[in-house]
Amino acid sequence: MRFLMCGDIVGRPGREVIFQHLPDLKRKLSIDFILLNVDNATHGFGINPDMARQFFEIGVDVLTGGNHLFDQKDIIGFLEKEKKILRPANMSSCVSGSGVLDTIAANGRRIIVIHLIGQINMPIVGDNPFCYMDKVLSKYQMGKNVDAIIIDFHAEVTSEKNALGHYLDGRVSAVIGTHTHIPTSDERILERGTAFQTDMGMCGDYNSVIGMQKTTIVEKFLKGYSHQKISPVMSGNATLCGIIIDTDDKTGLATSVNSIKIGGSLHQSQF
Repeated sequence: MRFLMCGDIVGRPGREVIFQHLPDLKRKLSIDFILLNVDNATHGFGINPDMARQFFEIGVDVLTGGNHLFDQKDIIGFLEKEKKILRPANMSSCVSGSGVLDTIAANGRRIIVIHLIGQINMPIVGDNPFCYMDKVLSKYQMGKNVDAIIIDFHAEVTSEKNALGHYLDGRVSAVIGTHTHIPTSDERILERGTAFQTDMGMCGDYNSVIGMQKTTIVEKFLKGYSHQKISPVMSGNATLCGIIIDTDDKTGLATSVNSIKIGGSLHQSQF
């Protein structure tokens, strides 16, 4: 199977670059399954139901969130009805929605998508993601009852992301990091066959500070405060950042992994 995962969509520029390029990417690269992280899609903070529906309409299979997912109040009821948008699975069971999607792809393969949140320096506290995954993987096993298992790990600390990748190596198809908005150049297949990247970056305008208005953030670092509200860049030349993962249909393990960057000011991928 071929998966396309795209990093944190930030504001209008991030949404526009997805709508501009995603349908062609799906066709041109014969993508079987698409995951988007939408933690910053609506005005930089979470996502609302209307925008979620727009992504589904262009062929996205699942949306993941993160620590900002609940910033839009009308998303809470939507999470109860729409199982294809995930909140972090290792959050409290009292929280609306689910963090695990058990679905059949268009090609008939059974796919498990799991959205996790980190424990270190995150504003939302979750259960230990390592222990949580041990429980989940007692139910799902690639090559037996599922064809692929994909993890979006929304975490701040690079060492935590790396550690989880190694801990799950050989047991899942991919562990891909989100949240820090900067694409790391360490995409690879780990020694037991799991695709890994510390962070696939954002879909947004890099003429900013991780998608937000740079003047406000610079002032805060300079003075220790800012009277301006933090807000995303409203227009600009955005970059689509993501990763393409090919998996073996028999084992579910990764056979190739390639990061992508399209549009904007970052170095462009060639196809």
